[in-house]
Amino acid sequence: MRSVARISTASAAALSLAISGLILGVSDGTAQASTCSQSYLPLPDSHCTPGAYNPDVTQSTIGSTICVSGWTSTVRPSTSYTNGLKAQGITDYGYSDTSMSDYEEDHLVPLELGGAPKDPGNLWPEPHYGSPTASTKDGVETKLKNAVCAGRITLSAARTAIKTNWTTALQVTGIG
Repeated sequence: MRSVARISTASAAALSLAISGLILGVSDGTAQASTCSQSYLPLPDSHCTPGAYNPDVTQSTIGSTICVSGWTSTVRPSTSYTNGLKAQGITDYGYSDTSMSDYEEDHLVPLELGGAPKDPGNLWPEPHYGSPTASTKDGVETKLKNAVCAGRITLSAARTAIKTNWTTALQVTGIG
């Protein structure tokens, strides 16, 4: 499991390597074992990325948080923060493709549903390739947020559905 202490230490080193284009997934010539499984793709490994909520976003605060246009930009972490996590996550997930641009450091519980912005347990390197992709998830997130803000489903229902399995979240909530 990705621990905050390990991520904090490893993030600085991984970011440095990523910037110089040297992430190879090896250390002293020995391949590193992945600690997270790719077998759940397009979902993250729930042991490494269990998801987390922003405590400031509740059903009673959606009118002043997620349902306000532009609100997510006020809580979105900087790429200088997420790139270190992405580099470490690429190693943790054992991806053979180590190109940072091939992944989105994605929030399992999206910011637009009140996901925790900086919690490493809510962030993972989601591939831009495969089927479905990171951009497919973005559409699911928007539809769920719109349904929450329109009062068609509760925030809790949307969060649970996307955290459990974003590929079925629309069907489970009756949105799609």
